[in-house]
Amino acid sequence: MTTLIQQTHVSVLGLGPMGRALASAFLTAGHPLTVWNRTPGRADDLADRGAAVAGSVGEAVASGQVIVACLTDYEAVRAVLDPPGADWAGRILVNLTSGEPAQARALADWAAGHGIGLLDGAILTPTPAIGTPATALLYSGEREAYEAVRETLGALGGTGTYLGDDPGRAAAYEVALLDLFATTVHGVAHAFALASAEDIAPEDLAPFAAGIGGLLSEMVTRFAGQLGAGHFPGERSTVASAATTIGHLITAATAHGLDVGALTAAKNAADRAVAAGFGPDGLARMATVLGGEGAGAERAAR
Repeated sequence: MTTLIQQTHVSVLGLGPMGRALASAFLTAGHPLTVWNRTPGRADDLADRGAAVAGSVGEAVASGQVIVACLTDYEAVRAVLDPPGADWAGRILVNLTSGEPAQARALADWAAGHGIGLLDGAILTPTPAIGTPATALLYSGEREAYEAVRETLGALGGTGTYLGDDPGRAAAYEVALLDLFATTVHGVAHAFALASAEDIAPEDLAPFAAGIGGLLSEMVTRFAGQLGAGHFPGERSTVASAATTIGHLITAATAHGLDVGALTAAKNAADRAVAAGFGPDGLARMATVLGGEGAGAERAAR
């Protein structure tokens, strides 16, 4: 498989907000572009800029050398591509659809069974960043496929990081990072809800909440080092103190009728860690007591 040249013809499947951003970036970089979307009418501005609008998935695949899929989920990718309706010889499928690691590996098996070169990816930045230096993308799967399309994918801007030949690796990073994002957003929303219940105006809380947010970057780096070393010093804060604090939060939130599901889950995890003898440890220890791989980490740490 040879590296595709700079002006590779790209076909984009799916014109949701992210798919449109990807298509626009390829056009801006000067790539010939074909687009397809299940619902007609979303490609008019792209057509005005020179994109060809395919009437079918098979037509879009036949037109391009690099086929970029950005659809609702992995099931949608399989639904539009199976059975393959075009000759995939010399073409590479780059799947930038969000999903689970197991789904990425299953798609790779399907692609291999149909002679389709596949590179699976994860987009870590919002649509406005696509095509700018702020873009961050992760890729995993066949190295040969990655090397073939790396220059073409440079049109998306920023940094693209290849994580290895496990096709589920990019999705694994993505779900872990989205876990952080989702729970953080919930925490921010819950904090404002609790503040409002106590008659604190959002704009009054915001400067202090931003200060709390600023602690997270340092905490992430520190936790990673402690988890790698298996050493969890408790001189800053301990699991036991966190369990007590979360208990106070649950009491305060419950008094105002707020949902405490997430706080209860956090309290249960902290209580399990204390019961296991980890109360004096630092907060990074919590990553080892959350079940699954964490349970193994807990046993190893002991």
